Amino acid sequence: MNLLEELRGRFAAALRALGEDDARWLEQVVPAKDPRFGHYQANMAMPLAGKLGRPPREVAQQIVHHLQVDDLCQEPEVAGPGFINLRLRPEFVVAQLQRLKTDPRLGVPRVSKPRTVVLDYSSPNVAKPMHVGHIRSTVIGDCLYRVHKFLGHHVIGDNHIGDWGTQFGMILYGYKHFLDADHYRQNPVEELARLYRLVNRLVSYRQQQEELPRLRQQQGELRGRLAQLESQTEATEDPKQRKKLRRQLQRLQAQLQELHQQIADTEAAIAQVEADPQLAELARQHPDIAQRVLEETAKLHAGDEENRRLWREFMPACLEALERIYRRLGVQFDVTLGESFYQDRLAPVVEQLLELGVAQESEGAVCVFLPEESAPLIVRKKDGAFLYATTDLATLQYRMERWAPDAVLYVVDHRQSLHFRQLFATARLWAKRVQERDPENPLTKLLDCELTHVSFGTILGSDGKPFRTRAGDTVGLESLLDEAVEHALRIVSRNDDAKPTGPELSPEQRRRVAEAVGIGAIKYADLSHHRTSDYVFSFEKMMSTTGNTATYMQYAYARIRSILRRGGVDVEALRSSEDPLLLESEQEHRLALALLRFPEAVAEVLVDYRPNLLTNYLFEELATHFTAFYEQCPVLKAPSDPLRRSRLVLCDLTARVIQKGLELLGIQTVEQM
Repeated sequence: MNLLEELRGRFAAALRALGEDDARWLEQVVPAKDPRFGHYQANMAMPLAGKLGRPPREVAQQIVHHLQVDDLCQEPEVAGPGFINLRLRPEFVVAQLQRLKTDPRLGVPRVSKPRTVVLDYSSPNVAKPMHVGHIRSTVIGDCLYRVHKFLGHHVIGDNHIGDWGTQFGMILYGYKHFLDADHYRQNPVEELARLYRLVNRLVSYRQQQEELPRLRQQQGELRGRLAQLESQTEATEDPKQRKKLRRQLQRLQAQLQELHQQIADTEAAIAQVEADPQLAELARQHPDIAQRVLEETAKLHAGDEENRRLWREFMPACLEALERIYRRLGVQFDVTLGESFYQDRLAPVVEQLLELGVAQESEGAVCVFLPEESAPLIVRKKDGAFLYATTDLATLQYRMERWAPDAVLYVVDHRQSLHFRQLFATARLWAKRVQERDPENPLTKLLDCELTHVSFGTILGSDGKPFRTRAGDTVGLESLLDEAVEHALRIVSRNDDAKPTGPELSPEQRRRVAEAVGIGAIKYADLSHHRTSDYVFSFEKMMSTTGNTATYMQYAYARIRSILRRGGVDVEALRSSEDPLLLESEQEHRLALALLRFPEAVAEVLVDYRPNLLTNYLFEELATHFTAFYEQCPVLKAPSDPLRRSRLVLCDLTARVIQKGLELLGIQTVEQM
């Protein structure tokens, strides 16, 4: 039972008796922050008082009069100006815990109205090795997938991979000009990745050479504006005007500093290539490489026989490289439909957008002009090439035809916010125009479909900048996982060696535990932050055995399992026993309440798609209360057998909730650490 939802349902009935049917009032029913005032509280009487024109306490008393919670709670208390405090009945808490003992879902109910949800996450480019930037989309999306499914929704995990873009033009050009044939035969993915990096660097070098004069010109213009504004500020006597001009000066100075850094970075990148004799010679030999890459991409899209043959040759190895990472992460998808899957839909989509007046030609390109956005959404460039926006519109069309979802969620970093605002607005306008002509068209379901960009922040290094290697390259995801496992192995080995009775784990067991701990640490560190926040990557912090980390939670689970083993407990007999639960201390009672709040924590994840609400619950509520319980309430040495069995039930339930909670986060538990 989700107690919070149950109580909100009871309050809804009480409010209807007062003529109020606005669901927003129910958001005022929340868990109590201070246990002195009960377990839950309702705070809607104060805002309702203004609407009803009555004193808040009188409104609260009326709500309580109609509130039917006798089977759940003690007599509700009206406190202060109109707070309604609720305290669960002890016998109700015990009865709920008895049900949890044999409930594989640990009290989490399935939703009464399941939705069909398409989750678009991970979505790497297959021609490039996955890097640290892919971890956030992958683990956030996987967690949301698991929670949706556990709650009973029909969810489709779609890995919308990039298998058709310019990166393949780079690989094709590299294959034709720079291939190491022996290396390709031995390790095709590694050689393709090398070719991509090489060509990308040469293309960037040419683009930076072209960009540098423009940046320097912009720098000169900005310096001139700054000097003019400084003179204007000095000549101004009006204090208010001077203050305003100083603010403008600060903004210009910040822009100039940012531009100065951009020029320095560009100069350094150019110098690196020119300082490398081999790279410099390749750059000299291939002066038009950027244009040639685009031509290779265009030939692929146009059906060039050789490029299509190479693309088909490259794809299996590239996909297997991705799948190897996903297997380690424990991530699966229902479908993996790349950009290439939608190519035959792109031209018809653009033609329909033009026909319906959603898009129009502008300077040779086809654009959608949205009144709320300053820039248009381009769906076909003047050279005839399609863009990501075109593919995304075609993908939405396919999803409406194939699954008719109630929601499509895109787990993509915050830098794509403008793209998704434009995409969603265009899609709805398109669907509306289609509905006017053909109301039965599957695309019209978009008008009632939730479209959400589940955005997230950036992983930072200790310097506060995006996390990169010392050489300045983006950190590869596979090497990051390897490093995390090796780091965890050192911790696991050290802890195992330090056990009073000697090591308990074999080398193979240590390796398996290290894999779970290392990868779990990376996942949990990401999921425990609010998804829109940036965070600093630190192995030391994420693998700490104290604080809000996966390592701590995995250790808490293993410790409880150790208690049960040491006590020789028959877990199945313990769960099926009819022995009464005894909540004699405050610590036992608080732990029991924390266990009953698990369904709330799971459901809250989907309110704003925030996995950190589940990690907060596991650490701040469950683990914290279990620690207090374990320190104050002897388990194996309890003063009586009935109390011992009761406390063992609390231990077992805590372990099961930790295990299920971590499973929903995509993290493994281990029996020993």
